[in-house]
Amino acid sequence: MTIQPCFGKRYIGCAMKDGTITVGGTPGNALGAYLDGGTIVVKGNAQDAAGDTMNDGTIIIHGSAGDALGYAMRGGAIFVRGNAGYRTGIHMKEYQDKRPVIVIGGAVGSFLGEYLAGGLIVVLGIGSTDVPVGNFTGTGMHGGKIFIRTDRALTALPAQVTGEIAGEDDLREIAPCIARFAGYFGADADALTRDRFYVLKPNAKNPYTQLYTPN
Repeated sequence: MTIQPCFGKRYIGCAMKDGTITVGGTPGNALGAYLDGGTIVVKGNAQDAAGDTMNDGTIIIHGSAGDALGYAMRGGAIFVRGNAGYRTGIHMKEYQDKRPVIVIGGAVGSFLGEYLAGGLIVVLGIGSTDVPVGNFTGTGMHGGKIFIRTDRALTALPAQVTGEIAGEDDLREIAPCIARFAGYFGADADALTRDRFYVLKPNAKNPYTQLYTPN
């Protein structure tokens, strides 16, 4: 199915289980909300809440995405060639064989991975001359991993988040995600994976104890 042209229509592909939708133009909010399979391809930009609570399938955005990309996402994958707004990956989670993935080609706004409970977020920072994430990255994070490609030092991370230079095992973990991104958008996967990445994880030595009832 092809929607051409598209000018802000909301809820495209909502709860879709199979098939492919190609969108020419700019879809409105909640593109692929509750997506449960199939593929959505956007030939332009996407607005807020794309992939809201999606469970399976793939969303491929050839432009940039708005705020709250992948909100409460619990499966499937989202690939964005350009940038994404605030609160990308907020409340993402994983369970059993469901492990959601978000790959952003450019930069993202503040509160990346807020309250992250599971899954992978990869920020490639292509074209960025500074750290390709905003403020408060990983706030409330208690699961999952965030990978950020940058040669700048990461600063001002929450005390409950660790940030280390990714090792070989870490890079092998995200290599298939980067390969898919490269296949969709014509990037050089080998060149990207040769660069330095930071990997952010919950700090097991300093968890968010205030979130839990004391014994």
